[in-house]
Amino acid sequence: MTLEVIGAGFGRTGTLSLKTALERLGLGPCYHMIEVWAHPEAADFWERAGAGEAVDWSEIFGAYAATVDWPGCAFWRELIVAYPDAKVVLGVREPKKWWESFSSTVLEQMALPPSDDPGVRSIQRVGMSVVAPRSFAGFELDEAGFTAAFEAHNAAVVAEVPAERLLVFRVSEGWAPLCDFLGVPVPDEEFPNVNDRELFRAVFGL
Repeated sequence: MTLEVIGAGFGRTGTLSLKTALERLGLGPCYHMIEVWAHPEAADFWERAGAGEAVDWSEIFGAYAATVDWPGCAFWRELIVAYPDAKVVLGVREPKKWWESFSSTVLEQMALPPSDDPGVRSIQRVGMSVVAPRSFAGFELDEAGFTAAFEAHNAAVVAEVPAERLLVFRVSEGWAPLCDFLGVPVPDEEFPNVNDRELFRAVFGL
């Protein structure tokens, strides 16, 4: 299997809903940070990638047709080269709303002491080795700094990914633009609306 869709958008932009949608369209399994929780051994791979070591992407994505959310989105430049036929979906959100969600989930989680739970601990490791350095140059920013990093990331994806490979997408837009971009029929069902903040907080006990 090879990646057919690369989700370049940051987490907290509806990535779990997008993951669910892609899988319902037959573009799955779709990799998401929740896979790091389910497969704690993956943290070793992502730490190596985060340190700049040469990695074989098929080692982590060999059984997946798509990826969204962190940690994959932090390597979008590498992935669009490694998978030249894959389409790119940039999930976006109004920056203020993104910050409200990010600060009450990811930032709170990363401030917790190391967990005894292997899955949670693996996410903490990936957060510190990939998300912090590659997306934000650390977790010591204020609201303006995090929001600026979010907007700069989105602008870079739009500037560097060829237009014919890229869809800038809000999950509130539903099936139509996503299915048109991917060249698949629109399902006869509502677009997934997964409450990933509720799930996130349940996993980490926030």
